[in-house]
Amino acid sequence: MAGSAQRLRMPEQTSSGSAKVEIDAIRKVFPTSRGEVVALNDTSLTISNNEFICVVGPSGCGKTTLLNILAGLDVPTSGEVRIDGKSIHGPSSERGVVFQQYALFPWLTVRQNVEFGLKLKRIGKVERQSIAEKYIESVGLKDFANAYPKELSGGMKQRVAIARAYAVNPQLLLLDEPFGALDAQTRTQLQVELLNTWEQEQKTCFFITHDVEEAVLLASRVVVMSARPGRIKSIVPIDLPHPRTQETRMSKEFNDLKNEIWGLVYQEYLEAKK
Repeated sequence: MAGSAQRLRMPEQTSSGSAKVEIDAIRKVFPTSRGEVVALNDTSLTISNNEFICVVGPSGCGKTTLLNILAGLDVPTSGEVRIDGKSIHGPSSERGVVFQQYALFPWLTVRQNVEFGLKLKRIGKVERQSIAEKYIESVGLKDFANAYPKELSGGMKQRVAIARAYAVNPQLLLLDEPFGALDAQTRTQLQVELLNTWEQEQKTCFFITHDVEEAVLLASRVVVMSARPGRIKSIVPIDLPHPRTQETRMSKEFNDLKNEIWGLVYQEYLEAKK
């Protein structure tokens, strides 16, 4: 694609703005019965405040491992992750996580699920209810605030998970293929809703996906990871204007970016098969 060399950046570079997240030379090794497996090797990335990063790459390239390290759910073998200059040690309400599986409490209502993290932060009942109502309404579930997860569709459950993550006002929102299990129509709708929420709330987001089109629609930059051992192969800035809509998907610029990134991912897919 013409101009792609100008768009591609080296992994250590970042977009303009203050640094929020610094991933510094992360290496992760897992012991197995067949010996050590290097999941991540010398992975470094700086993420700016309020940036929306999407990460793509072949299966097994370490995307989820990197997210788990950012979440504090796992620790690197070597290297360091810093948020606002401070090393992370374990999970924190400053980092909200949304998984592909909704991870809702089945015995709690929508409202109670969204309030859960607020209760842990010891926020008072009146304020807690006000915050929960705001985010429940923002994801279009006002009429289902008293419903239980078993009464909701898959897309509605994921809306609850996103509302719950936003409600605690995290500094960093981590999303691991949150729309991967949804049908195409629901997925498309939630992509647009997530973008709208991000534009209003301006959170720093780290979003893993296998869907290159989804990455181009959502991202400020798309990070392409190599086949295992995972490292950052390329970073492609997405200079498409906001708001992004379904019309955005039809533009030549969108499809040029999608084809460019898919080409990079496919090269790594072929490497992974060797």
